[in-house]
Amino acid sequence: MKIYKNKIKGSFTIVPTVVKDNRGFFTRIMCSKELKKNIKKFKFVQSNHSFSKNKGTLRGLHYQVKSFAEAKLIHCIAGSIYDVIIDLRKKSSTYLKWESFLLTKKNKKLLYVPKGCAHGFLTLTNNTAVIYYVDNFYNPNYEKVIKYNDKKFKIKWPIAIKSVSKKDA
Repeated sequence: MKIYKNKIKGSFTIVPTVVKDNRGFFTRIMCSKELKKNIKKFKFVQSNHSFSKNKGTLRGLHYQVKSFAEAKLIHCIAGSIYDVIIDLRKKSSTYLKWESFLLTKKNKKLLYVPKGCAHGFLTLTNNTAVIYYVDNFYNPNYEKVIKYNDKKFKIKWPIAIKSVSKKDA
């Protein structure tokens, strides 16, 4: 497992080691011993599975505030996504900056999103599945959404957005 620092402070891309043979492959997608070298407090309490039927489906940009802020570990297990994080931490050197990542079933990369960052993704293929682990419980009273086309951030989505929930629009 290799862990790379991203431009957004406290965010990391994780590239698992893949062992292949004639049966398929094996990879460790999470190892707290390895992750603790870069992420001091690493204890996830919930995992979520998102499936999107169609290419061009947008999910996000979400975050939770105050005592319900959450860090996330994102893993695309089918299809591919254009993943975006926005740093909303006022004391961060990357405050109000955004960064994008390509996560696919093929590249097996994971993305660690620290607390205080908004997160969302756009599906680049049909039948896309994403699993993400969070270190805090979901509370709708503390959830916030940034509109995907907010002029403050000028996010450049790589393909047309065809489907967005009412909440995200």
